[in-house]
Amino acid sequence: MHTASTKLLLLVFVSTSMVIISHVSSLRFHYINPHNFTTTTTISSSSSSSSSVHRSRNPSLDLLHRDAITGATYPSRRHAVLDLVSRDNARAEYLVSRLSPASTYLPTDLGSDVVSGLDEGSGEYFVRVGIGSPPTEQYLVVDSGSDVIWVQCRPCTQCYAQADPLFDPSTSASFSGVSCGSEICRMLPASGCGESDKCQYKVSYGDGSYTEGVLAFETLTFGATAVQGVAIGCGHRNHGLFVGAAGLLGLGWGPMSLVGQLGGAAGGAFSYCLASRGPGTNTGAGSLVLGRTEAVPEGAVWVPLVRNPQAPTFYYVGLAGIGVGDEKLPLQEGLFQLTDDGAGGVVMDTGTAVTRLPQEAYAALRDAFASAVGGLPRAPAVSLFDTCYDLSGYTSVRVPTVSFYFDEGATLTLPARNLLLEVDGGIYCLAFAPSSSGLSILGNIQQEGIQITVDSASGFVGFGPSTC
Repeated sequence: MHTASTKLLLLVFVSTSMVIISHVSSLRFHYINPHNFTTTTTISSSSSSSSSVHRSRNPSLDLLHRDAITGATYPSRRHAVLDLVSRDNARAEYLVSRLSPASTYLPTDLGSDVVSGLDEGSGEYFVRVGIGSPPTEQYLVVDSGSDVIWVQCRPCTQCYAQADPLFDPSTSASFSGVSCGSEICRMLPASGCGESDKCQYKVSYGDGSYTEGVLAFETLTFGATAVQGVAIGCGHRNHGLFVGAAGLLGLGWGPMSLVGQLGGAAGGAFSYCLASRGPGTNTGAGSLVLGRTEAVPEGAVWVPLVRNPQAPTFYYVGLAGIGVGDEKLPLQEGLFQLTDDGAGGVVMDTGTAVTRLPQEAYAALRDAFASAVGGLPRAPAVSLFDTCYDLSGYTSVRVPTVSFYFDEGATLTLPARNLLLEVDGGIYCLAFAPSSSGLSILGNIQQEGIQITVDSASGFVGFGPSTC
């Protein structure tokens, strides 16, 4: 566990391309280059299916941000941020509504809600996957908050535009439709029987986005690894703005997700590292690794996952508190606790960019951060970001660290690049926002550059030991 002398690092913007990490006596701040947020992450702890894998080596895939796939360009950095915020607000509100105890939640199967990658922000990260035998390469949206796996298929009665040619099941030797009488078909609340007694599925969302077609077993190829007998939706009617992706790869905690279907073959574990974004950062690919042997690193700090029986797809973590600098914020006890009726809690989500906190926690974080930076010139609010600074005239500036204190003593101190988001030339904003409910969402900006391992079989999530 961090002591009082190790809870903070020193963060300073410098004009050279070098990243300087300086440990001063109090270790409260980071030194960083404003054009290259590459400081280290500090992690400490007071405690220490039917699918089969065709090849033994666990697959490691490039994890690409949506902008790298779509080639999106914007008139300015501000336009790009506003576009991100628009997607992000919709995604966050979707999670709030879906995880509300008053909502009707359809658990862990292909009949649960699917989310438009543009309208709901789920299409932030993509992987390249081979579908069928021989494999047809497709970009799929990666979503840790979904169990669904589906892809657009020929013949297509209605399909949206995607980057790759549509998958044609008639050319795949491994495509096999699921029968109506099978157990997996009966799991679907929205299913029916089509021609030749094949199981039909429909996945829909209230905004009009949907995919429907036949449920099938198919071979998916990840790099050099072929995984046989994966249940996927082969969508012949699809509607929504999915940012060029051919479909969606669900990595949620339910049995219908890829991790759930791999079961013992992957050990119920996967690891990912999200590449940093923004001007001057390393905008190369991040990584996604499936399988316990390579995904579970030695030396990681492990935090217990929390299961929400009302929404078993999602990965929750127990958060005990938040620190700014070397001070733990004086927050109401139990503010981040998941209640018995499924309200509140802290969910980790790759589809949400900006971390959302309950109003009380956000206000305390914002005020403590602003107090610690002192007289830095404030800039007007930008959309949901109300704590912004004009750093255009500075070669160096000192800001405090932000730490998450998890249950059982683990502490994650975020690197500086995960605290501030450049929204315009020289204008930086605190990359946190208030939640519209008691739900907290640990977003992907705060996850960037950190090796994160989800061991759903054991019920833990690991941070570190390395950054990427």
